[in-house]
Amino acid sequence: MRWTCLSTRKFIPFLLLKHTHFLYQVGKVTSNIVNPITFEFHHFHSSTERHFPEKLQAHTLHAKVVKEGTFPSLNVGNYLLSLCVKSQNFDRARQLFDEIPDRDVRTWTILISGLARVGCFKMVLQLFKAMQIEGVFPNQFTLTSVLKCCSSVREAQIATEIHGWILRNGIELDVVLENSVLDVYVKSGAFSYAERLFEARKERDTVTWNIMIGALMRVGDVEKSLNLFERLPSKDVASWNTILDGLMRNGFERTALEQFHEMVKTGPPLNEATFSIGLVLASSLSLFELGRQIHGFVLRLGIDNNGFLKTSLIDMYCKCGKMEKALLIFRSMSLLNLNSPHSKITHDELVTKIVSWSSLIAGYVRNNEYEDALRAFISMVREHIGVDRFTVTSIASACSNVGILALGQQIHGYIQKIGHRLDFHLASSLVDMYSKCGSLEDARMIFKQTTDANVVLWTSMISAFALHGKGQEAVQLFELMIKEGIKPNEISFVVVLTACSHAGLLEEGCKYFHLMKENYHIKPGVEHYTSMVDLYGRAGRLDEAKEFIYINLVSHLSLVWKSFLSSCRLHKNIKMAKWATEKLLELESIDAGSYVLLSNMSATNRRWEEAARVRSVMQQRGINKLSGQSWIQLKNQVHTFVMGDRSHPQEKEIYSFLDELIGRLKEIGYSSAVDLVTQDVEEEQGELLLGHHSEKLAIAFGIISTPFTTPIRIMKNLRVCTDCHNFIKYTSQLLDREIIVRDLRRFHHFKDGSCSCGDYW
Repeated sequence: MRWTCLSTRKFIPFLLLKHTHFLYQVGKVTSNIVNPITFEFHHFHSSTERHFPEKLQAHTLHAKVVKEGTFPSLNVGNYLLSLCVKSQNFDRARQLFDEIPDRDVRTWTILISGLARVGCFKMVLQLFKAMQIEGVFPNQFTLTSVLKCCSSVREAQIATEIHGWILRNGIELDVVLENSVLDVYVKSGAFSYAERLFEARKERDTVTWNIMIGALMRVGDVEKSLNLFERLPSKDVASWNTILDGLMRNGFERTALEQFHEMVKTGPPLNEATFSIGLVLASSLSLFELGRQIHGFVLRLGIDNNGFLKTSLIDMYCKCGKMEKALLIFRSMSLLNLNSPHSKITHDELVTKIVSWSSLIAGYVRNNEYEDALRAFISMVREHIGVDRFTVTSIASACSNVGILALGQQIHGYIQKIGHRLDFHLASSLVDMYSKCGSLEDARMIFKQTTDANVVLWTSMISAFALHGKGQEAVQLFELMIKEGIKPNEISFVVVLTACSHAGLLEEGCKYFHLMKENYHIKPGVEHYTSMVDLYGRAGRLDEAKEFIYINLVSHLSLVWKSFLSSCRLHKNIKMAKWATEKLLELESIDAGSYVLLSNMSATNRRWEEAARVRSVMQQRGINKLSGQSWIQLKNQVHTFVMGDRSHPQEKEIYSFLDELIGRLKEIGYSSAVDLVTQDVEEEQGELLLGHHSEKLAIAFGIISTPFTTPIRIMKNLRVCTDCHNFIKYTSQLLDREIIVRDLRRFHHFKDGSCSCGDYW
């Protein structure tokens, strides 16, 4: 039987035979493989160049054999085959294999082990079956390679049959072969087999223990894995790496940190994998000092050019908020590439490059540096770096936070162009992006297009409805999700409670809070309690909100008091507001927003001395109020405004149009809410202060700069005030313009003199 038969139709009948021999059963399992034996190994060419001497030697000897017309001996044939396999020249290996007469176990094992090393696992199983059909008896090396492949492709049934065949034929199991059997049972999910095999083993080396420790970690049995680790007679670096990695994957970062310190003190020397795990640990716990020390070790050992370690360092510095340090490492990698422009980039180097860009962009997004994230993404595309799904998700998140619809649409178009499939991860990011950029319809379209929707995608769509003030639609979608058999998680309940709060659906909100605890056994978190306090407070039920706080023993949470204080402002209950402020002071959690709320409430009620006293306390404590900003994008340029801003090139036209517009609005019923002015000034001056709020300036600029039919989209970093809300409603009515405003909490869609929030925000 020749090698060529493996890639031709002649081999197909063997796969379909139903013999009792287990190797024919192997054929049945692997018969669904889509033409695996097609030897076009283009991805090995770079490796072949590294083995040029072996390739040249193999080529010379093979030419001599071809010239003489026969192989001097089987040993020479096997030697030539091993040279081809070592140089990963599998095209020539195929030709040699066909030409070697009377192949023995070494011939088959050379090829099987070579293919196993380069990851052609399913192909190895095909070849192993053909070996048995030819009547060649495998040795321990053959079986070890084949079992490794079974392990990699999770073929527990084949591995079990091979194991049984080994025992029936009396093949002696050494430690290496036994470890291969154990590993395949573990990775194939046959854990009970693995445990029995481990306990029955008389001879165990460190690899045996490491396999079992890793297996226990994978099934989440952390305690048993730690016990096994403690029993391990001799722990090598792989043992420590296995336990550290397993602890982190199971959410035991603090325990992993303790073990890491113990390893440094008493364990073996750390290797590159250990440093990488340590950097991930530092990232997950935001331990900048630990990460910095590991970086120092890496530099002293001279392994800082390792691409995997460099990407781990970038990720660590990003997650610790040190973007300037992450950028330094990133730039050093770019300089390294520039210094060798003519060298061919390997697959590993390409992966490192993609991951480094992806980590940097994700870092910018994580640290709220969205413009830098977008600039980095544009550079990545221009340099023709492959954009992976992780990068796409990060950049969609950046667009979500910037809130510019045109930019989001361009990103979506690019995703479609590069051909990424719309799975639930990507779909969730796009739904979130479109909803936060103000296009609920586009978000809904993405949701409907996705076939493999899960709880994350459903929750994103429910959140989109909540963000746009569609409380009833959010509740209906939540009910449909449950009806479809998708179990809501804790975030799903946060979202639906927020939707109820924004829409004033008190009864429904109370029902879902009870459902979460009683039916789904989800313990309420800070956000759930805060949403419920907000729900009661917005509905004007301040006494019930206060009672809820104490009944649920959450009076120690500052966020619930901040929510309560916000409701006091909404309903102008200054007595309750002062009491809530005192609670926040007791918790030492009062921030600028809480002070501003109390100051504004005092000013609204003409308590100027009290308002001045609050502002004085803010000044003494160094607490600064966040300045209100509004921005609008026109023709690929973002225009930002602050109250009374005169810096814009078109400021004369903007102020002239705005003053004229306010005059026309007053004719149809609009009046400035001067009671909202937080300074003790005359009414006329108060109207002037209100008239020049940042969102009014942005809207005026949008009106004079866009066609009549174009919706105006404004973003604001704070909650829109009552006066501006009324101003925009009247403007939409007078000018028949659709105006969409995203403030700190939600979207407001103004059309024909009304807002989507129903004046409930």
